[in-house]
Amino acid sequence: MSALPRHLPQAFFARDALEVARDLIGTLLVRDDVVLRLTEVEAYREGDSANHCRAGKTARNAPMWGPPGHAYLYLCYGLHHLLNLVTDRDGVGAAVLVRSAEIVAGHDTVLARRRAVPGPAALRPALLTGPGKVAQALGLDLAWNDHPLYRRGGLELRARRPGDEPALATGPRVGIDYADPADRVAPWRIADRDSRWVSVRKALVG
Repeated sequence: MSALPRHLPQAFFARDALEVARDLIGTLLVRDDVVLRLTEVEAYREGDSANHCRAGKTARNAPMWGPPGHAYLYLCYGLHHLLNLVTDRDGVGAAVLVRSAEIVAGHDTVLARRRAVPGPAALRPALLTGPGKVAQALGLDLAWNDHPLYRRGGLELRARRPGDEPALATGPRVGIDYADPADRVAPWRIADRDSRWVSVRKALVG
């Protein structure tokens, strides 16, 4: 593929999680030969009852407290690693969860990591519509906690490709039944309206 767009600077992440979430759609996550275009994310903000940091700082959520622009990974149900991009200012527990992506490059590597049978039938949206699937496609585990995304090498976040200005859809976040009612229905899930690589589409508006 052609040369990748520029790295996004740390300042890109040092904003409210919802603002960052909207600007993440269409950006590129890069690791080795794999390039994924972000199509769906969820914001987790300060004071949010669905936020992992709602009860304070712990060993598990420590990376989420900053500095911004670093990765926060956690193990869900003991099975799936989920990737979050830390936002806001240092000392505030906030991040954006990466829910879905589409493959730009590195198809064979993604298929191998996802243990999918090679071939056109495997390259369908279900391959990467879900946060655990995205982290698996990138080969991530807890060792990537605190990794800076704004530096060259390892896992990087790059700007959108020229001309890529996605239309956005919004809706409630997924799997947060434990949260307060207002937070359960807050439209803090952001997706590319025109992409097939998006999960739980029926709950999105836009």
